[in-house]
Amino acid sequence: MSAWLQAAAVLAVLAAVHVPLGNYLARVFTSPRHLRAESALYRVMRVDPDADQRWTTYAGCVLAFSAVSILFLYALLRLQAHLPLALERPAMPAAQAFNTAVSFVSNTSWQSYAGESTLGHLAQMLGIAVHSFLSGAVGLAVALTLVRGLVRTRTDRVGNFWSDLVRTTVRVLLPLCAVFALVLLAGGVIQNLHDFRVVGTAAGGIQPIPGGPVASQEAVKLMSGDGGGFFNANSAHPFENPNAVTNVVEIVLMLLIPSAVPRMYGRMARDTRQGWLLLGVMAVLFTAALGVLSVSEAAHPGTVPQAIGTSMEGKEARFGPAGTALFANGSTASADGAVDGSHDSLTVYGGGMALVNILLGEVSPGGVGSGLYGILSLALVAVFLGGLMIGRTPEYLGKRIGAAQIRLVALITLATPLTVLVGTGLALGLKTPPTSFLNSGAHGLSEGFYAFASAANTNGSAFAGLNANTDFYNIGLALAMLVGRYLTIVLVIALAGSLAGQRAVPTIRGTLATHTPTFAVLVIGVAILVGALTYLPTLALGPLADGLAR
Repeated sequence: MSAWLQAAAVLAVLAAVHVPLGNYLARVFTSPRHLRAESALYRVMRVDPDADQRWTTYAGCVLAFSAVSILFLYALLRLQAHLPLALERPAMPAAQAFNTAVSFVSNTSWQSYAGESTLGHLAQMLGIAVHSFLSGAVGLAVALTLVRGLVRTRTDRVGNFWSDLVRTTVRVLLPLCAVFALVLLAGGVIQNLHDFRVVGTAAGGIQPIPGGPVASQEAVKLMSGDGGGFFNANSAHPFENPNAVTNVVEIVLMLLIPSAVPRMYGRMARDTRQGWLLLGVMAVLFTAALGVLSVSEAAHPGTVPQAIGTSMEGKEARFGPAGTALFANGSTASADGAVDGSHDSLTVYGGGMALVNILLGEVSPGGVGSGLYGILSLALVAVFLGGLMIGRTPEYLGKRIGAAQIRLVALITLATPLTVLVGTGLALGLKTPPTSFLNSGAHGLSEGFYAFASAANTNGSAFAGLNANTDFYNIGLALAMLVGRYLTIVLVIALAGSLAGQRAVPTIRGTLATHTPTFAVLVIGVAILVGALTYLPTLALGPLADGLAR
């Protein structure tokens, strides 16, 4: 009952803000006006925000901006010992700094370090928090190109990257994060510039208590999809997530923008039915996964779990299995990666469900922007299959999905799975340091598989039984993040350019309707089928084999 009440509270809030937030996002990205602060930024950057860009130029700007961001964050981490507010923290080792820089710039938030003991406050604020804003803005900007590609006709222009980046940051992320930082602060999340302070305990001992600007970073880490924790325990730490109320607020923040983006899409496409359909698909996948995860945690075999009616291993006692299951489902379905419990200590099938959420491409509702272009890619596959079944050229929103478009969609669909499976195979085949795996057999395979799935899908959560702070994993996972994020982005922008250059095809009686429940079922089937065909062998050797052996 607790699980469903918490889920109902989260879904009620998301339902209440879906239309107004989605409409606001549509107005932000269709308005011809620039705010005064935005105009000042454009002058500093020396860019023309009204100059529409070809897809090649747009993609080049994304890659160049991300490359400079990685270099900046890498230098900050390597030089932090010489910077203000370093709190006497040493420079981060080279391989780990590379991994961390790629992680936060690519919106992954994978961490092979403990934040409170590794980073000073300047590195946390100027490095981690700033790139949480910017990486989320990049994801939404890329999604906007695909929306424009579907809406525009006979043009080779897909928008202006700098305008999309600045508007997302200034008009969306900054104001929302400012409001929710105050909400979290009122709920007990700390906000100061203290280092560790030693205090006396009731038992007469002493204990070091960490400090830091947590509330401001907590809001953006959750809302942008860059879920790296200020503390090693992430949202299981009482200073990041003090109570059950803040736990629900943090789950809402992870899902807030991704669940509103379909409404934005429907408004920009001038057909809100398309947005409702995508939202329905996301809701079905999310709810089904939540049911499996919650039941798995509440009905785990074993003498102790059956005696107390639930599995408490790896759970934060303040939230219990219900709050942990809901948070884990929101985290892995939204590409955020924040955690309020140990995913490695979830029940076998509960942890397997969290992994499946990631492997589905995190489209329920997915990351900020990445969820939209992920589910639109699946919708185009569904359109192609539907067109074959009714004997017509596939069309979506008046655009023909021909050979060129379906090749790009196929590459988008396969880029991340290829990265995950090759990375996992190399990790197992090259016999990486045995100390990295705390478990053997099927569960050990699941730990390595989860790591590469999380990295390539820009999630960032982990099965903590894997020690990833080695040169192999720091570099290997960083490469997986780069390929999974930026190869997909380039392909999505190329698809947008291909669609924008077409003329609109009139809708006739034989055109496949893409706003009906039938088409929604087809999209859901495609999402599950693509995941099953790609990952079933590895899932069978990992979570499924692990569960059958117990």
